[in-house]
Amino acid sequence: MEFEDWEPLYKEILQDFGWSREKDEEAAMKLSSLLSGKTSDLSILKKKLEGKDVLVCGNALMLSNDLDKINTERYTIIAADGATSTLLEKGIVPDIIVTDLDGYIPDEIEANRKGAIMVVHAHGDNIKRLEAVRDMLDVIGTTQAAPLANVYNFGGLSDGDRCVFLAHSFGARSITLSGFNFSDEKVTETKKKKLKWAKKLIGFSPGIIEL
Repeated sequence: MEFEDWEPLYKEILQDFGWSREKDEEAAMKLSSLLSGKTSDLSILKKKLEGKDVLVCGNALMLSNDLDKINTERYTIIAADGATSTLLEKGIVPDIIVTDLDGYIPDEIEANRKGAIMVVHAHGDNIKRLEAVRDMLDVIGTTQAAPLANVYNFGGLSDGDRCVFLAHSFGARSITLSGFNFSDEKVTETKKKKLKWAKKLIGFSPGIIEL
């Protein structure tokens, strides 16, 4: 999704949550600086995703059971942040981790050391946590605001739907969702709103398969 197509949705999101665009932009600038001379080329994502069947793993409680039903070896696996820990517990190293650094960072760094590409997202609430990219390899930065040097915008809000936008942007053949619960009632009101937006945004990508 081009930024000019994403921006109207982004403005709606900012208004709905009462978030600051300026803080998002500040975070993006910091990540851009941290990744200067370090960012990986987008070709590594294209190689992993183009023409591939992609399994996007969300961090809902059913993920562990979902994984027991799937032949994960036939997929390129994208983990949404905290889903990384569940995957590692199953002995699975994701190919790509899409994270705003809310998850358990030591597990994400372990997976990164084992070959996972890090797609790290900057937003107004994680500016301090962005320092973690100093300890990571194969990092690509993202933002929900306007893209900058070393920092891209493929579309999406939360980790899960950004995984879908990423896979779609790089030409995945199919996208299957695992560990997604859009109607989870055991979360905060803010999280419920994020899940509502995630469902809406994922709906923009055609042919999504839900387990």
